Amino acid sequence: MTKFSDLNLNPKVLKAISDAGYETPTPIQAGAIPAALEGKDVLGIAQTGTGKTASFTLPMLSLLARGRARARMPRSLVLCPTRELAAQVAENFDTYSKHLKLTKALLIGGVSFKEQDILIDRGVDVLIATPGRLLDHFERGKLLLTGVQVMVVDEADRMLDMGFIPDIERIFKLTPFTRQTLFFSATMAPEIERITSEFLSAPARIEVARQATASETIEQGVVMFKASRRDREGSEKRRVLRELINSEGDKCTNAIIFCNRKTDVDITAKSLKKYGYDAAPIHGDLDQSQRTRTLESFRNNELRILVASDVAARGLDVPSVSHVFNFDVPGHAEDYVHRIGRTGRAGREGKAFTICTPRDEKNFDAVEKLIQKEITRVESPVKSAEKKDKPVEKQDRRRSEKKAAEPTPVKEVATPKPKDAPKDRGRSRGRSGGRSDNKVVGMGDHMPSFIALSFDDRRAS
Repeated sequence: MTKFSDLNLNPKVLKAISDAGYETPTPIQAGAIPAALEGKDVLGIAQTGTGKTASFTLPMLSLLARGRARARMPRSLVLCPTRELAAQVAENFDTYSKHLKLTKALLIGGVSFKEQDILIDRGVDVLIATPGRLLDHFERGKLLLTGVQVMVVDEADRMLDMGFIPDIERIFKLTPFTRQTLFFSATMAPEIERITSEFLSAPARIEVARQATASETIEQGVVMFKASRRDREGSEKRRVLRELINSEGDKCTNAIIFCNRKTDVDITAKSLKKYGYDAAPIHGDLDQSQRTRTLESFRNNELRILVASDVAARGLDVPSVSHVFNFDVPGHAEDYVHRIGRTGRAGREGKAFTICTPRDEKNFDAVEKLIQKEITRVESPVKSAEKKDKPVEKQDRRRSEKKAAEPTPVKEVATPKPKDAPKDRGRSRGRSGGRSDNKVVGMGDHMPSFIALSFDDRRAS
C-alpha cells in the first residue's frame, strides 16, 4: 500500500501531513501527486469527498518550497467557484505549509479590496481566488499573472454550472504559456473537455471510481409527495420535512437541508426556527461575515441544522454530518451526488432523504439513472391529504340545517311587456334612478270629480 512517504514530497510537507494524522493517500492523491511533482499537467476526475484538495495542495507546496514571491506577481494560482470552497482550500494550505515560509492571499467577495491589496503588494506564493474577484483586482491594475508557475482549477464542473467558463478562459490567457496546470472536476461535460484539450498539454489523466457515484455508506430514501392543493404545497412540504427530521430522532445529530432557490432557503430556515428547530440559512446573497459565522457554528456543533443552496454543496468540509435532506430535487443529477456527499464521509454512515413532487419526477428519474440505483421509497410521515371536499364543521352544519328549515320566499315575477308597447315616459325619477316600480303614476282613483268635468260645464258652474 502506498504511503505519503513514498510520494517524494518535501520533508517539511511530510512532517505537516504526519502532524495532521494522515499516513495513506487516497486513490486520487496517489495518482495525481507523483504526476504533478514531475511537472506534468494533471486532469483529475473524482467525486466529492475523495481528497482532491490535497491532491494539488501537497505537490504545489513542495514545488514552491524554493523561491521567493514578488510584489503583485503570485507564483501560483488556485481558482475556486465559491467563497466557501476557496476558504477551505486556504485552510488546507495553512495546515500543510506550517513548516514552510510561504505566503498566501485569499481573494473572495465580501471582503475589503484594501485589505486584499495590501497582501498582494507584499507578494504571495499562493493566490486563492474566485474568478470574479480575481478579474476585479486585475482590471484595477493591482495584480499581474505573468509570474504564475502553477495554476489550479478546482471543481471545474461547478464553474461550468455557475457560468464562469468565459472568465476561466480569459484567466488562462493572462497566465504564461509555460505554466503547469492542474485541473480537477467531478464530471466531464463536453464544454470542460474542450477547455482541457485547449489549455492543458498532454495531461496525466487520473480518474477514480465511476463518474458521479454515491458513497455506499449513505442510506438513501425518497418521499413521493403530492400536496392537497397547489397553494398549500409549500407549507405541506415543510411539514413533511419537519416530520422526517422528527422521525430520525436522536440519530439526526446534525443535518444539511438543500433547496434549489435562495428564497426557499430563507423561508425554510425561518419556518424551522418558528417551530423550535435550531436552524440557520446560508446562500450566496448573504454577507460573507454572516456566512462565515454560520459555517463555523455548524462545524463547531453549535448549530444543528444548516439550510443551504448549492453554493454549499461543494467545499463544505464537515466530517460528521449525520443527515442530508433534499427539500427540492436538484435540477442537475450530478448535484444530487454532491449534496448527499456531505454525509457518510471518511467511511462513516449517513442518511439522505429527498422530497419529490410530481413536477420533480423527471429530474428524479435522471438521478436514479445517473447513480444506477433505485432509491428506496419512504412512506410520508404525514398522512396524505384526501382529494375529497373538506367536511362541514358542526357550527356550519347547524347553520345549513336552520337555513334549510326556513320557508323559501316567493319572488314576484314581472309580466313582460309586448315589444310594440309604448314606452312609459311618466316614471318617477327618485332615488331609484328612474327604475319603474310598477305603481300607478299620478292621482289614480283619487282624482277629484271637478277635474273630470268638461270646460263648458266648469264655466257654467
